[in-house]
Amino acid sequence: MTLRVRYEASRSVKHAAFKYQLDAVEAIKNLEYAALFHEQGLGKTKIAIDLALMWLDQNAVDSILILTKKSLVANWAEEFQAHSFLKPRILGQHRPSNYLALNSPARIYLAHYEVCRSEIERLKLFLRTRRVGVICDEAQKFKNPESSVAQALFDLGPGFVRRVIMTGTPVANRPFDIWALIRFLDNGAALGLDYEQFKSDFDLSEQLTHDDARRAEFENRLSTLMDRIRSFTIRETKASAGLELPGKEIREVVVDLEDRQEELYRNYREELRSVVVRGGKPVVDDVDNIIKRLLRLIQVASNPALVDSSYNRPPGKLAAVEEILDEVLRDPPVKAIVWSNFTANVDWLARELKRFGTARVHGKIAIDDRNRAIKRFKSDSECRVLVATPGAAKEGLTLTVANHAVFFDRGLSLDDYLQAQDRIHRISQTKNCIIYNLIARDTIDEWVDELLVAKHLAARLALSDINKEQYQELAKYEFAEVLQRILGSPSTAND
Repeated sequence: MTLRVRYEASRSVKHAAFKYQLDAVEAIKNLEYAALFHEQGLGKTKIAIDLALMWLDQNAVDSILILTKKSLVANWAEEFQAHSFLKPRILGQHRPSNYLALNSPARIYLAHYEVCRSEIERLKLFLRTRRVGVICDEAQKFKNPESSVAQALFDLGPGFVRRVIMTGTPVANRPFDIWALIRFLDNGAALGLDYEQFKSDFDLSEQLTHDDARRAEFENRLSTLMDRIRSFTIRETKASAGLELPGKEIREVVVDLEDRQEELYRNYREELRSVVVRGGKPVVDDVDNIIKRLLRLIQVASNPALVDSSYNRPPGKLAAVEEILDEVLRDPPVKAIVWSNFTANVDWLARELKRFGTARVHGKIAIDDRNRAIKRFKSDSECRVLVATPGAAKEGLTLTVANHAVFFDRGLSLDDYLQAQDRIHRISQTKNCIIYNLIARDTIDEWVDELLVAKHLAARLALSDINKEQYQELAKYEFAEVLQRILGSPSTAND
């Protein structure tokens, strides 16, 4: 079928691209499938839009589907308006509207990933009647090959005449997370179809700590991973792209727990349970499950009110974040972001820090309200602090009105951590950026820091940002021992 329309908007770009962005488009424009793994903050959205326009101009495809996370659909629509003359049709959960859109002469379609699952049969029919290219933004969304979204994409994949995945963190959390992404592109040609074997070969496990032979095998596999996918993969870092961004400094701010906070923390660490108040009644909170135990320790080190509603004291980190903000926000128009993994913490911190003028974003807030909060943070001079969870605001957003970011707490996901800090350290930033990691002394925070360092090194080796010799010089494999010391007992945890 040949798609014909009476009038089409111009396919020219509104703004010139950087050289490395032009190079990326040139490198992948004729490939059947490609992976764009540019580091966060290098403008992958601009590359994707320019690539889409070139595909259409060269008649490589007649329609393009952009897939992204639900929270980023509005952002992509704004980016298309800013960089092109085409207006995408948006697919969502309203099936009659999707039917009309897919039977229209539109060139660009924009949808969140869950649409692939809910509209899979309709999309299959669409792929049989059009020559469709797909661009998967934040492709780590389907890193779990057993998820319903990944399964739908595996099913749909062969029907797209062009396939591109984009993410700056394809292996950030675990090296084996890349398998599903590449499986979507090439149906197992490069990394095989045996996910369990691949997972075993690329697992950054605590067993590497004292097993030299196993560690050597892991390092060899990791250092050659990029070679297996290099023919269809392009990767630039901020350094290799020659992008002259302001500096980024990481500062560790070590704090002591408040007395009652320390007592609760010790109970969870040593006794695996604690008596807390919920719904006005004392209850015993058992944490014999190791994952729940780690989560509880992270919560108590952050703010015990997350698990005990009777806790009404200022936790140790509150004074530290207030001191940082008092210092950096002294002179307008400086702004800052405070990150926490917990929605209740975001609400609480927004209240505690309201004298600075706060906006808040987390997953329990409606997407339209999140967008309004972000717009207010960007445009209102009285709103100096954005308090947010990484899950709701870590990706696809440019928040360079701020140049300070405070991590009140951090979870086990390196993806969350890297994506969140690079909301401020990206194109259009003009000021030096400072990242503050609040670490409660002698707590699980120290292990989280060790684990994130280990994950980051593994990710850099897998993507050839460093070589094996550099990795071996920096890698310590001490995260398991740190956890054992923190918990006071042998670890059975393995993220």
